[in-house]
Amino acid sequence: MTQIRFALAQIDTCVGDLDANTAKIRDYAHRAAQGGARVVAFPEMTLTGYPIEDLALRATFRRAAWDKANALAADLAADGLSDLYVAVGTVGTDHDSDKPRNRMVILHDGVVWARYDKHFLPNYGVFDEARIFSAGPGAMAFDVDGVRIGVAICEDIWQDGGPVAELAAQGVDVLMTMNGSPYEEGKTHVRRDLAARRAAEVDAPLIYVNQVGGQDDLVFDGGSFVVDRDGATVTRAPMFMEHLGFFDLDTDAAHQSAGEIAPDMDPDEEVYTACVLGLKDYMAKNRFRGVCLGLSGGIDSALVAAMAADAVGGANVQGISMPSMYSSDGSKDDAADLAANLGAAYDVQPIEPLFVAYQNQLDLDGVAAENLQARIRGVIVMAYSNAKGLLALATGNKSELACGYSTIYGDAVGGYAPIKDLLKTRVWELSRWRNRAATAGMGIGGLHIVGNERGDAGTPLPDGVMIPVNSIEKAPSAELRPGQKDSDSLPEYDLLDRVLAAYIEHAHGRADLLADGFDERTVDTVMRLVDRAEWKRRQYPMGPKVTALAFGRDRRLPVTAAFRE
Repeated sequence: MTQIRFALAQIDTCVGDLDANTAKIRDYAHRAAQGGARVVAFPEMTLTGYPIEDLALRATFRRAAWDKANALAADLAADGLSDLYVAVGTVGTDHDSDKPRNRMVILHDGVVWARYDKHFLPNYGVFDEARIFSAGPGAMAFDVDGVRIGVAICEDIWQDGGPVAELAAQGVDVLMTMNGSPYEEGKTHVRRDLAARRAAEVDAPLIYVNQVGGQDDLVFDGGSFVVDRDGATVTRAPMFMEHLGFFDLDTDAAHQSAGEIAPDMDPDEEVYTACVLGLKDYMAKNRFRGVCLGLSGGIDSALVAAMAADAVGGANVQGISMPSMYSSDGSKDDAADLAANLGAAYDVQPIEPLFVAYQNQLDLDGVAAENLQARIRGVIVMAYSNAKGLLALATGNKSELACGYSTIYGDAVGGYAPIKDLLKTRVWELSRWRNRAATAGMGIGGLHIVGNERGDAGTPLPDGVMIPVNSIEKAPSAELRPGQKDSDSLPEYDLLDRVLAAYIEHAHGRADLLADGFDERTVDTVMRLVDRAEWKRRQYPMGPKVTALAFGRDRRLPVTAAFRE
């Protein structure tokens, strides 16, 4: 019987921060060794951060990363960890073509002891690795204490054939994979099902180590796990947290012994936490300590403010109420109540004097006058951002962004858009979930994401309330003219969001949408609005991807296009 302990180091790294990433790898390697591990596996491109995009094309960056890998190997040996096998992701160079490679290196005995280059390069969705990297030649396995360990990098297990098929033919005792798999709703079960198929293919347990943390518009959820050869889950790490887990492989056992298995998250909590982690890491990695945003009393700005408070604490949130002559007393009260609940700073900056000054010169009416109000508010938000060094948050949702219902240079201003990938109906659902969680005792910052320790319930909320109920229940309105409601010019959101999901995420054309059962008038209205708003979306701030298809990297359509269905 041969037994060997693996450590799964699920960590959060920053693209390009070679020193900090290396220091974290070193720390977790020590912790793995202290826990009795013989092998510790880190996520894809851990040393460089992931995805590095066109940084990979810079020879200077590749050399710096390679030098850092060699220095790390020497440092681990100097620390007394020569016997530990440390699997780290980084960038390498194909010396035949001088193109970069997505590489795994095994650090052992003070040197880069072995290397493996990713074979399958994804070229879909948010990935364009085939444009950047050169593919590796095929399978690799190495022996530790008589245990045959096959390796693969992320996409290698998503494609049939290739390295996994070669390893299955050669025979391995375990398949160890490092991954940089971004979060999207419902993807966790897809990963586990895939891993179970690959484990059955190689007839051995499969180790899946995934990155955690936010990187620009991507969020990595962690959730690292091990499945046995029969697909049974042996161990599973929590999502959205850094974590060091262990797996004890017994090569003679028909079934591996189960270890720590984190419970699955509530689907609403999962999406909400992804948005919060995306914002939290964007701020931390770009050195922002606080945010500012307009608080209208509506549900979108309320949810964004709640997410911001959970990310960085209510005291680091600057809310700005900017009422106009059309703002209702109820909306103003809801905005003030929200700020009080969050413990946020709250200023009132009426826009009517500025609006009158503009109108005295421009004399606008209709949509132009409505957009002027939004642009005045945008100027105020950006003034706070510049003066106080705060990250300005855009509060638009995916439904509005899809239909062009955001004023360019107005409510579209900002550096980050936390709910950019949430349809309006999902905004309501997540708001109700966060209030239920508050009622159950989850205070501000109690989500247990990267940087939070389990057991901390966060800062208590007054009366256990976070988002004012009226903000959730009232009819949505931009309040840019008397009695205005969103439904005046848009289908009801329940219908609109179903059409948008089919048109955008499933790429259904007009005939498909009609076959789906949507009426002709609604289909034509929604398609026209979406198609005409592409230019606006190109100028909208980035935000965390949480659906299967987000605006931005996932969906790239020409702004100038004459095709109409």
